[in-house]
Amino acid sequence: MTLILTNDDGIDAPGIQALQQAVNGTGIIVAPTGQFSGCGHQVTTHQPLKLNRRSATEYAVDGMPADCTRIALKHLVMDAKWVLSGINAGGNLGVDVYTSGTVAAVREATMLGVPGIALSHWIKRPLVIDWDWASYWTAKVLQDLFTRPLPINCFWNVNLPHLEPGSPDPKIIFCEPSTQPLPVNFRIEGDLFYYYGEYSKRPRKEGTDVDVCFSGNIAVTQISL
Repeated sequence: MTLILTNDDGIDAPGIQALQQAVNGTGIIVAPTGQFSGCGHQVTTHQPLKLNRRSATEYAVDGMPADCTRIALKHLVMDAKWVLSGINAGGNLGVDVYTSGTVAAVREATMLGVPGIALSHWIKRPLVIDWDWASYWTAKVLQDLFTRPLPINCFWNVNLPHLEPGSPDPKIIFCEPSTQPLPVNFRIEGDLFYYYGEYSKRPRKEGTDVDVCFSGNIAVTQISL
């Protein structure tokens, strides 16, 4: 099975290496050269995209996550079965899917007719992500999702919880995405507005992906175009 791996944290981010580990090194990495977190579904159409082939299975693209998906599926890997994006350092829960470059990469794949899975890891500060555990949990989730039917024009969005060392393994819970807004708070200094909304203080309606992930379990949602 041919897998494309991408992200929005950049090709050198630890999350994409953890994702490669989760698929036993079988993925073909086509990822941005730099960090594009929060870029949403931007694409590059008015300037060239530089492609750097690092190895037979690793390509760096001087563009957005959705650009990487386009180049991967249309020019590099014509027989791809899945596009996997992540593992993002930070949650992509609920309404985050509209601003997330991680999610945009698999949305683009879905539009091009290839199923996709976006994978993210919520950060519960001051904890630090253990990428080995993230890879282990991701492998278990993928084992499940690869065998599940996925309706046309839909993709999976997965969010891993941030647990204390020694915690029991989280459960995989299929749930609905939250539609509640993120905290919108700004500190104003003159004509400058500094955003300071706290992610962990966002609304968490019971049973939604935000609540599931914040409660210590793996939240899986099915998103449609």
